[in-house]
Amino acid sequence: MSSAEAYPLAWPVGWRATLFPRRSRFKGNFATVRDGLVREIKRLGGSYIVLSTNVPLKRDGYPYANYREPLKTGVAVYFLRKGKQMVFACDKWNRVQDNMRAIQQTISAIRGMERWGASEMMERTFHAFEALSAPVPRTCWDVLNIRSGSSRDDINRAYRVKAAHAHPDVGGSNTVMAELNNARDDAIRFSMMNKE
Repeated sequence: MSSAEAYPLAWPVGWRATLFPRRSRFKGNFATVRDGLVREIKRLGGSYIVLSTNVPLKRDGYPYANYREPLKTGVAVYFLRKGKQMVFACDKWNRVQDNMRAIQQTISAIRGMERWGASEMMERTFHAFEALSAPVPRTCWDVLNIRSGSSRDDINRAYRVKAAHAHPDVGGSNTVMAELNNARDDAIRFSMMNKE
C-alpha cells in the first residue's frame, strides 16, 4: 500500500462527530477495505494519502492479531488532488473498516459524476471536501505537547495544564476543548494498549 497511516485518529477541524455509531451491512476485512479506499483515491487523482484511524498497525500495514475495535471508530483520509488538500471523514458506523468503505463508496459516487459527463458538478462537489489544515494531521501527542508514549500521569498533567486555558469558561472554545478531550482519551487508550 503506498499511503501513510496516522495513529491515533486526527478528526478534521470543524467536523461534527457521530454520538452513536450504527451497524452497517458493509463486507470486507480491514486490509482489503483499506486497499480499496486507497485505489479509489488514486483513481480520483489523489496523492500523498494519509489514512488516520484509532487502529495501530504493524509495519506491514495490518492490524495486530489482538486488535480490538476502538471506542472511536471514525476514519479521516487526507490527500492532495490538483494541488489542493482534501479530507473525507466518516464515523457513522461502529467498525473502522465500515467507515473506510463508506468513504470509498462516496468517492466512487463522486467519480461517477465525471464518468457520466457532469465533471463540472464533480469539481464543485470537491470544494466541500477541501481540508482546512495541512494534509498530515496532528496527533494526540501534538495536541497535548508531550512525547509519544508518555505515561498516564504525564498525559493527565499535560491535559490539566492545557485545559486551564482551553476551557470555554476561561476564554477558550468548545472546539479547542473537544480536541483536547479527544487527545487525552486517545493518548490514554494508546498508553493502555502498549502495556498489554
